[in-house]
Amino acid sequence: MRKVAALAAVVTLSVGTLTACSGGDYCGELKTFAESTKDLDIKNADAVDKMLSEAKKVSKSAPDDLKDDWKIVIDYAEKAKDADGDTGKLTELAKSDGEKIAPAFEAISKQAKDTCKVTIDS
Repeated sequence: MRKVAALAAVVTLSVGTLTACSGGDYCGELKTFAESTKDLDIKNADAVDKMLSEAKKVSKSAPDDLKDDWKIVIDYAEKAKDADGDTGKLTELAKSDGEKIAPAFEAISKQAKDTCKVTIDS
């Protein structure tokens, strides 16, 4: 479950450059987001809410080629927050959205590491 939460938290994207950003300090915001995903417990609605808030911030300054990936991560995190720690609902979410969240998180994580030198825990 924790890995699924981290996947949702983060938001995985394809390799992009900062010149493609729409504004803001993407790498700086990404560092804050990465901190919010450390040891994230998907069953803790408050922790998920904090991660969701950071994801929304960083998505605004994300490179254009990562915007769709961030949307997937944010949508997943919103659903996880709505589950309010219910293991059954979280399991269903992982089943229904797992195939979308994994590649999105992978892309975001790769770009974060390659471009911003930020590691996002999975």
